[in-house]
Amino acid sequence: MSEEILFDCLHAEIVNYCLDGNKEHDLATLEYIGFTTGYRLIERLTRESPRFKDELETMKFICTDFWTLIYKKQVDNLRTNNHGMYVVQDKAFRFLTRISPGTKQLEHAPKFVAFTCGLVRGALSNLGINSTVTAEVQSIPACKFHIEVNRN
Repeated sequence: MSEEILFDCLHAEIVNYCLDGNKEHDLATLEYIGFTTGYRLIERLTRESPRFKDELETMKFICTDFWTLIYKKQVDNLRTNNHGMYVVQDKAFRFLTRISPGTKQLEHAPKFVAFTCGLVRGALSNLGINSTVTAEVQSIPACKFHIEVNRN
């Protein structure tokens, strides 16, 4: 339990540190910090594991084991169109649960999900999947992460 509190406090301080007034720059910085963190974490988490057989198996791993390591729960839903687009839904996203629901608070939601977008993108990058990760918050504390796999 104490590590959860420390993680929440660290995330809050990272968000505060990155907020310098330039909203676009702030979100990019938060996303980059998440990217480097996810890249390193997945390396340690999968060091003893065999390679995943396909993209879907990798995404399932991110939604179960990786998400559980970070947020102490699995995602609520994973959907795919089988053409490189995945939607990961968390109905009680950890960093949004302490925010009061309401339309005014929705404008602050991006700064609380940018780190996680980077975290997922970094983890996938280390596993050989180049992707774009965005988040959608329509009502607090629910969040949908859209993962688009870039196939070149």
